[in-house]
Amino acid sequence: MLPHASTLWRAALRTTDLPRHWRVLTSQPRLDVVFITNVRDEAERRRFFADPNDRLQHASGPRMRLRGVHAQVRGFNVTAEELLTRPGRKLARELFIECTRWAQDQGARVVLLAASTKRLFGRDGGELKAMFPDLVFTIGDNGTAWLLGQDVERALRRANLSAPARLLVIGPYGILGSAVAEHLAGARHEVIGWGPSTALLQEWSQQTGLSAALDFESIGKVDAVVCCSHSPEAKLTLERVQQLRRTRRKLLVIDVCEPANLDAEELARCGDLVRRQDAGNAHAKGLSYGLGPLSWQRLQLSRGTVFGCFAEAIALYQAIFRDRSSIALRRDWFEVSAFNQFIVAETFRELGIQAPEPHCFGRRVTRFDLRREEAQALPQDTPFTLPNPLQAR
Repeated sequence: MLPHASTLWRAALRTTDLPRHWRVLTSQPRLDVVFITNVRDEAERRRFFADPNDRLQHASGPRMRLRGVHAQVRGFNVTAEELLTRPGRKLARELFIECTRWAQDQGARVVLLAASTKRLFGRDGGELKAMFPDLVFTIGDNGTAWLLGQDVERALRRANLSAPARLLVIGPYGILGSAVAEHLAGARHEVIGWGPSTALLQEWSQQTGLSAALDFESIGKVDAVVCCSHSPEAKLTLERVQQLRRTRRKLLVIDVCEPANLDAEELARCGDLVRRQDAGNAHAKGLSYGLGPLSWQRLQLSRGTVFGCFAEAIALYQAIFRDRSSIALRRDWFEVSAFNQFIVAETFRELGIQAPEPHCFGRRVTRFDLRREEAQALPQDTPFTLPNPLQAR
């Protein structure tokens, strides 16, 4: 049998990674930052692991470098859907700890809880921090929240949606949803929150004073949607898009979720009813991947682009271990706050990190015109009949 594609890819990465070989020869740590993540879905599981049925495994993913900071993905064999179950979370915790030990053995100083792992160890990660006191842990959402705000502002501007546009935030009670809803309300937009958890939605509305729709049908028409939850009950569908969009207008969808809320299959069903872009990613001219496009395409990204949470972990290494920032070292990076975002944004500027040009599943988005011509309905008193072939002769 031929070797699995992931096996060949990892062998090629190890063989051609000259910066890594140089670090080994000079006794430097092999890695500075490690991004620990679950796999998105069954398709990614099959791409990432040679034996997808072996649940008790973790393996290396793409390796990247920015301004001398070396980082790598370490993925374990649990999907986002499985993490919603108790057995899945139990297994994920065990595998995450194994991945962290691996990261420490590589010399890493900063570890990211990526994708769906952010709350595996509680809201503050206290248990994890106690087990590995020499490591800095982050959930990466301060960087993602800052980049998401830049993405939303630019998308609204290019689509000519000036305040007060009517905007729906899906999952406003989550970390990113709460941050972006507050950001948009501060810019004087009309913000409506909706999500599958009525209790969390009501609590969020009471705390923020912003409007919440307790059922999808009561949302009404909106100009744009910011997706901050990928739970099955919160996903956009063709039918939901039809309910939300205004007549003769496409619906602008800004999707920060991993996996995507409006996935590629459902987006294809929507046709020209939607103008969608990915959000919360970061771009830096100096960012390079081992094996180039063979690596960044595995993450469904484009050249010089990385997830916002990955960028934050790299920035924290720069701030804490190069710039020797005692303030950054003392902060709780499981907390998303304006001050934490400020620290990350300042280091982003130092590293040349900014929001990338808009993309949708790896393809550049160049048009934000939301106008759409609707099919003309026939007058009610004009019956529609097929032509008679006999009369046509």
